[in-house]
Amino acid sequence: MKIGITQIILGNISVNDTIELCKNAGYEAVELTLRDGTDCHPELSEDKFQTIARNFSSANIEISSLAGLKGNLLSLDDNERQSARESLVSSIEIAGIMKVGAILVHPGQLAVEGTYQQVWNNLVADLKDLVYLARRKNVAISLENVWNKFLLSPKEMREIIDEISSPWVGAYLDTANMMAYGYPEHWIRELGSRIKRVHFKDFNRREHRFVNLLDGDTNWSIVMEELRRIGYQDPVIHEVDGDIPTQIDIAKRMRQIVEM
Repeated sequence: MKIGITQIILGNISVNDTIELCKNAGYEAVELTLRDGTDCHPELSEDKFQTIARNFSSANIEISSLAGLKGNLLSLDDNERQSARESLVSSIEIAGIMKVGAILVHPGQLAVEGTYQQVWNNLVADLKDLVYLARRKNVAISLENVWNKFLLSPKEMREIIDEISSPWVGAYLDTANMMAYGYPEHWIRELGSRIKRVHFKDFNRREHRFVNLLDGDTNWSIVMEELRRIGYQDPVIHEVDGDIPTQIDIAKRMRQIVEM
């Protein structure tokens, strides 16, 4: 299982600096962010996206996923949700150009207005409409479990994925985002092959805060056992803040974890 890092925690780092960090630390995979003001922004030409993909390939670094969705797919405002859908379409198309197999989807923030079922129905409808594009581009739409008051249990995540009923829509499992109220192993057992990608994070329940890998309450040996049981073979990508020496140390921690 390849280990990797997401640009989400690296700020406006350049593509070349990301490649150098991966090579120095031993990361074999990366999650790229489509971010305005960087050299990997959503308005690049197709040729430039392909060049970025070739640069990572030449360095033997797999681009595991793309992150860059803007907007709130959970909004009850039609215009806001349409803007988020357009951003999602753009992310899928860019992933297709770069031959990246998955996109990270933070669905947005649940508001107090309306009902939970309204938001659920809207999200199901919107993602069903994009299945054809995801299939054509060979890109998995991967919903992350996040602190947004929505999809708070593995049962809910399984049910919404099954309602959409497409192999091109699945889960992007974050191993720590449920730990204030649940267990990552429950999510892995419930979701099984619906898990398209995985973020590694750790969490200290007593202090109620995210911590470095191996410094929290995650039962990593069980997490790895369950990931292997469901046949997960794609990269695991960490999302832990820190300077360059810290990122190099985290790579060592990740190798220790995947060997459990």
